[in-house]
Amino acid sequence: MKDLITIGLPSKGRLKEKSISFFNDSGLKIIQSEKERNYFGTIRNKPNVKIIFLHAKEIIQRLGDGTLDIGVSGLDLFKESGKNLQGKINIQKKLNYGNASLVIAVPDDWIDVQTIADLEEVSFDIRSKRNGRLRVATKYPNLTNDFLISKGVTQYKIIPSLGATETYPFIGSSEIITDITSSGKTLADNNLRVLKDGYILRSTACLFVAKKNKNSLQKFLNSFD
Repeated sequence: MKDLITIGLPSKGRLKEKSISFFNDSGLKIIQSEKERNYFGTIRNKPNVKIIFLHAKEIIQRLGDGTLDIGVSGLDLFKESGKNLQGKINIQKKLNYGNASLVIAVPDDWIDVQTIADLEEVSFDIRSKRNGRLRVATKYPNLTNDFLISKGVTQYKIIPSLGATETYPFIGSSEIITDITSSGKTLADNNLRVLKDGYILRSTACLFVAKKNKNSLQKFLNSFD
């Protein structure tokens, strides 16, 4: 279809619900299939618009390669993506939901470790005693690297997390973690606490637009003003 606009929305959880509400509140009524596993939708009275429900991380990838025109995803996932990809995407609008923070958390019993400076001391201690590096489990290696290096922490090693990052220090896979949290409850429930100056990024849901703009896109985007 000429001037087709393709929009990616999160496929599950509160981010999906809130994104649908955001569109509906903007006068763009989303129509979903009754089928439970159908990943497509439409907008009432907008035959040139196609909705695809995707994992929030994939939305960033698809905006970057131009297969999506518009998408809702997290600022954290955008900032974690490569600089080349970020250069192909504009942040159209920050939204008032999906608020969370990417933080550095350490085990509760690390009583002497309260700040990043303390962490640097621990890393040198591990280096001298074990001839190893402080291991940091994370799903956000790029943001974590940038933050730690900017704070002068160098003696560490990133451990890619495949899920349930909070468990890593307690199964011997890492000493500390960085993770995204909205309330801090999951961290606390797993005997972890955030360093006083351990806030890497304050994230929120955003409306993103691929820079490879179509003529029909700007008129559609005016719906969100």
